[in-house]
Amino acid sequence: MNNPASFFILLLLTITYLQSSYDKLFYWKDNVNWLNSHFSKTFLKNSVPFVLAVILILELITGILAIAGMVQLLYNGERVYGFYAAVLSCIILALLLFGQRLAKDYDGARTIVIYYIPSVLAVFWLN
Repeated sequence: MNNPASFFILLLLTITYLQSSYDKLFYWKDNVNWLNSHFSKTFLKNSVPFVLAVILILELITGILAIAGMVQLLYNGERVYGFYAAVLSCIILALLLFGQRLAKDYDGARTIVIYYIPSVLAVFWLN
C-alpha cells in the first residue's frame, strides 16, 4: 500500500459514518425527539424526520463507499470509491454545520469542523 494516510482517513470515515448510521437507525425516536427540541426555533422544526432520514441515507452510503475505498486501495491502489466517500463526507458535514449554526449551537458546530478537516484532506489526497 503506497497511500497509508488515505487508508486511515477512510477508516476514520467508515467508523464515523457507520456508527452514526447505526445510532440514527436503532435510536430513531430518541434522535427525532432531541432534534425536534434542538431545531424548535428554526425553519427546520417541521422537517426534522425527513432531514434526519436524508442524513442517515447519505451517512450509510458514505460508510459503504469508505469501506469500498479501503478495499480498492489495498487491492489495486485505485482511489475512486474513497474519493466519493470523502466528497460525500464533506457534503454531510457542511449540512450538519449549517444545521448547528442555524440552531445557534456553536460548540456543536466547532465539533463538526474537527471532522471536516480530515474529510477535506481525504478529498485532496484521494483526488
